Amino acid sequence: MEPYVGRLTAGRVTPAAAQRFRRHLYRFFQDQGRQLPWRATTDPYHILVSEIMLQQTQVERVALKYEPFLNAFPDVWSLARAPLRDIMAAWQGLGYNRRALALQRIARRLTVDFDGRLPAEVDTLRTFPGIGAATAGALAAFAFNQPVVFIETNIRRVFLHCFFPGQSGVRDREILPLVDQTLDRLQPRPWYYALMDYGTMLKRAAPNPNRRSAHHQRQAPFADSDRQIRGLILKALLGSPALRLGNLVKAVGKNPARTTRLIHTLINEGFLEQEGAYLRIAASAGGPGSDAGDP
Repeated sequence: MEPYVGRLTAGRVTPAAAQRFRRHLYRFFQDQGRQLPWRATTDPYHILVSEIMLQQTQVERVALKYEPFLNAFPDVWSLARAPLRDIMAAWQGLGYNRRALALQRIARRLTVDFDGRLPAEVDTLRTFPGIGAATAGALAAFAFNQPVVFIETNIRRVFLHCFFPGQSGVRDREILPLVDQTLDRLQPRPWYYALMDYGTMLKRAAPNPNRRSAHHQRQAPFADSDRQIRGLILKALLGSPALRLGNLVKAVGKNPARTTRLIHTLINEGFLEQEGAYLRIAASAGGPGSDAGDP
């Protein structure tokens, strides 16, 4: 199916054009939509786990970890009370470990303040650690089928390709009104699935339209990054109950001063705790109101 290119009238998508756009994407989705395990459920907790996992991580990697993680932590209560070490072990391979810390903090706040139930309101969801505008919108749409307006990388790619061909420096504030004007308000859940799958197809089929976004940033190389070293620190401590600082630095095998600095950062963030001369993964993610920072 050829990629769709639409037209704007006075900067807007007319109702007729919006209908054609939706029809085209739904045909694509019917023929080529992805069957993903988190799309087979409307359980808000399961969808929360999937959305936190999917932040900045390829779908294929998440598909390998999603069901084992839910088997280990089948509900918000089990995740809230689990040792952080067990959560980090289940998270290994997904990267961006701050998200695992945030996920337990979300679970703990849900059990304390919301009787274990995920709230449906976007503004409330955005008060949780690790949940920004895109994740809050996705949770509202997929867990509660709410006709909310949000944008993430695949949605952005679709609108840049279809309505801003050849334009560079396009800002999200120009795209969001079009997301609103084309939204299937009766079926927001499958509509956003269709948008995301179409965006994934566009990434493979043509030069990435997101390079024309004003917000596009190249991802820094992973090799020898702080992110890699942080992961190596946690991996070393998952392989041993506790290590002295010098032994931990040696196990990581990177620049000692840099590794030591990152160890102290992980302590401050709540990943690690120190008892005497020994470092270990923290017992839990801390209080329910703590913020894990960006994913």
